Amino acid sequence: MAISTLHLTNAYHEHSGGIRTMYHALLEHAEQHGRRMTLVVPAAADRDERRGRFTRIVHVRAPRSPVADGRYRMLLPHRFIRVGRGRLWQLLEDERPDVVEVCDKYSLCFFAGLIRRRWRGRRPALVGLSCERMDDNVEAFVRTGPAARAFAREVIGRVYMGMFDVHLANSAYTAEELRRAMRAPHLRPVHVCPPGVDVPAAPPPSDIATGRRELLARCGRPDATILLYSGRLSPEKRVSILPGIMAQLAARTPPVHLVVAGDGPLRTRLEAESAALAPGRVHLLGHLRRDALWRLMHACDGFVHPNPREPFGIGPLEAMAAGTPVIAPASGGIRTYASQENAWLSTADAAAMASTIAACLDAPDERQRRIIAGRRTAAAHTWTVAAARMVARYEAACMAVNDRAVATERRAPIDRNLQRI
Repeated sequence: MAISTLHLTNAYHEHSGGIRTMYHALLEHAEQHGRRMTLVVPAAADRDERRGRFTRIVHVRAPRSPVADGRYRMLLPHRFIRVGRGRLWQLLEDERPDVVEVCDKYSLCFFAGLIRRRWRGRRPALVGLSCERMDDNVEAFVRTGPAARAFAREVIGRVYMGMFDVHLANSAYTAEELRRAMRAPHLRPVHVCPPGVDVPAAPPPSDIATGRRELLARCGRPDATILLYSGRLSPEKRVSILPGIMAQLAARTPPVHLVVAGDGPLRTRLEAESAALAPGRVHLLGHLRRDALWRLMHACDGFVHPNPREPFGIGPLEAMAAGTPVIAPASGGIRTYASQENAWLSTADAAAMASTIAACLDAPDERQRRIIAGRRTAAAHTWTVAAARMVARYEAACMAVNDRAVATERRAPIDRNLQRI
């Protein structure tokens, strides 16, 4: 019989990116295989979104995030701190899942900790899913330096690790933080489960040509070279380097322009710095629907990903699937799939990235070779493969917890007899 899973995350809103994409792919996989799956996310109001016969998304009313990106909402501990009371505990009682997975290191992880400590009888397997590193987020939003990383390491090692039976990470880079911070008595298995990518059919050539003409009109030059950045405009994404990159490319002929697809708290700052450093060369499009973004990728000459600490990077992998050259730093979780064979990798400063972009644009034969390699890479990272890999880990975690419960139940009568002697 297929296992049932309950997933909770705060990293979800209507226009959010990689984690939302991942959970939608898992929901589709569960529906196809007749496996019960419920995703719990914060929202402006309570509602139940049926996705199919076996799957649903439960939206739970929650306040907006008090820090970072205000488009996100947060299910805070006051919603579950009273054991057995409130919406989350009621969902747990109604669902009786085999596995509870939490993708959150700052609030919902404590719900898993309470389940672990207070559950009566056989409890569900508890899986911690890491899609980012706490040390990187602390440095991006609070302060930089050794003290910040030491603080994150203490929280991960002394608090977070022990709340779960097993941990999954979206890349070796993300898993590295867990493994380095882990210490007794909270030693737990850590497995790497990279996400996947959807590879829809290429848009009709006429649609690509139309999109290209529209971009060139926006740039004001019919011969412009067009680069694309797609992602959240937030400090942890290191987008502040983009104006500097474009300033380094200002002297190139034909002119190089950058279109930015995405939104976030740094949008106003990015607009101002672009106007100062690369006037007329950076064009912010805001959030785009996935079909519009897919067409845009096909119409651009390169995909620029500036984050040297990207946990995984679904965006660059999608660009590879579209046949768009990827230029990115040679570090972080992107190295799960990106190399000098299928992308152009660089150090993470503006001058080096601009030089790497120029090398990509000036070598058409090599660009075509790496485009082909990139498409092969994307084809090997489908969501069908990625989802099946994650479900196998859920099943293994469930079996391990059940085996421990059976061993405890068998040992209990012996322990009671020994106490009588």
